[in-house]
Amino acid sequence: MSAETLPAPVERSTETSGTSTARHRAVLAVILTAQLMVVLDVSIVNIAMPSIQRALDFSPTGLSWVVNAYTLTFGGLLLLGARAGDLLGRRVTFITGLAIFTIASMVGGFAENPGSLLASRAAQGIGAALASPSALALLMTMFPNPKERTRAIGYYTAVSIGGAALGLIAGGLLTEWLSWRWVFFVNVPFAVAVIAGGRAFLVETPRAQGRFDLVGALTSTAGMTSLVYGFVSAASDGWTDVRTLSAFGAGVVLLAAFIAVELRAPAPITPLRLFLDRTRSTAYVARLLLVAGMMGVFFFLTQFLQDVLGYSPIRAGLAFLPLTAMVFLSSQVSARIWSQRFAPQYVIAAGLSISTVGLLWLSELHAGATYWHLLGPILLFGMGNGTAFVPLTTAGLSGVAPQDAGAASGLVNVTQQVGGSLGLAVLVTIFGSVSKGADVTGLSPAEAATHAFVVGADRSFLIASGWLLLTTLIVLTMLRPSRPTPVVAAQEPVERMELEPVADPA
Repeated sequence: MSAETLPAPVERSTETSGTSTARHRAVLAVILTAQLMVVLDVSIVNIAMPSIQRALDFSPTGLSWVVNAYTLTFGGLLLLGARAGDLLGRRVTFITGLAIFTIASMVGGFAENPGSLLASRAAQGIGAALASPSALALLMTMFPNPKERTRAIGYYTAVSIGGAALGLIAGGLLTEWLSWRWVFFVNVPFAVAVIAGGRAFLVETPRAQGRFDLVGALTSTAGMTSLVYGFVSAASDGWTDVRTLSAFGAGVVLLAAFIAVELRAPAPITPLRLFLDRTRSTAYVARLLLVAGMMGVFFFLTQFLQDVLGYSPIRAGLAFLPLTAMVFLSSQVSARIWSQRFAPQYVIAAGLSISTVGLLWLSELHAGATYWHLLGPILLFGMGNGTAFVPLTTAGLSGVAPQDAGAASGLVNVTQQVGGSLGLAVLVTIFGSVSKGADVTGLSPAEAATHAFVVGADRSFLIASGWLLLTTLIVLTMLRPSRPTPVVAAQEPVERMELEPVADPA
């Protein structure tokens, strides 16, 4: 090799390295922004709930659909979205999902009635279900170097955890300074920028051969939606109402059809064999109920802070920061210390027990309470959720065959999204039934409304604490004894937990 030919490769290598680094930064920015929007849209509307209710005349129980319409379609179609990325190409699926998300956000911002807002929220969930799995897959594909991939995963994890807190604060700022409509409009410029960045920097992946389990995805989503509608209808119209009974009947039929389809489908969207393992099934149930309690805390305390304590939207958003911080800190301690010293079932049970105490404490809420009465319960609830979340994810992925790894990982997050919707629906039903029967004799209209709300919320927190107490006993009874998770093995489940498109428990 001659001396004069030596510098050329070095220069080309340096240039290529610099170009590659710049491209990787652009790719990371595109994917992280997309993930932030998806996580943000679960929490950002919570602070705007009272304003949305007043503007569009939502009923107290109907208001829960502003959350449920998004989480049900998001969770219900999540595995279908992942399959679409495999079969159609992840870049085109990612961009298509974001386009749907963007249009739906714009429509939601202009909504003039509950129906149009809920339709736009459902469409947002469809877009998120397409975009999020492909975003994760593209991240893994475009960062093949283990060190770079680990760093990218760390950023992705931080966005997933911090997105919920940022959503609460952003929702407060936008609602107070502009309008509740801007919690939807704000998605549009960022999504347009992400789509442009995706077209410029993302590389299309090879298309796999196979089929869509479209029938399975639609029957499962429609079945869960029908059940949620049944619970919400029961709260407003009663358990014997024709619509309530019809919704429950349709839900049962659709879910039975889903099981029949999955048993016969050549490529089922949800391999039912995943539920045969006792450890995984227990983890799914525990996760469902833990997230149900979390959704109840957000839903009821957001309204309590603004409608009862008179907090501004910004102040109400900031009020949840201690909970989010506690979830983050306790999840790190759980992953790095508790899960490596104690068997998972004991860490999960400890976390569930702490969350149970927090919800029991919240059930003592009263109209004269101040924020300092809430701080202790929400800190305990955040500590318990963070402690249980990591080993629950590990248990949900335990013993999975390589060919089922993607479905099992997605199912953990489907359980979270759908469980949150179904749990919130049940809590709203309890709230509606109890608040209607509250004794408001001798109270002014304003005092009566406050008293009815507090009584209903208290009973909902009490029921949720009972769920978690029962779940704690189930975990201790049903989870197989196992050794603490080694340091190396602990990393994969933690990353999977955050890398899937989830409504972070914070």
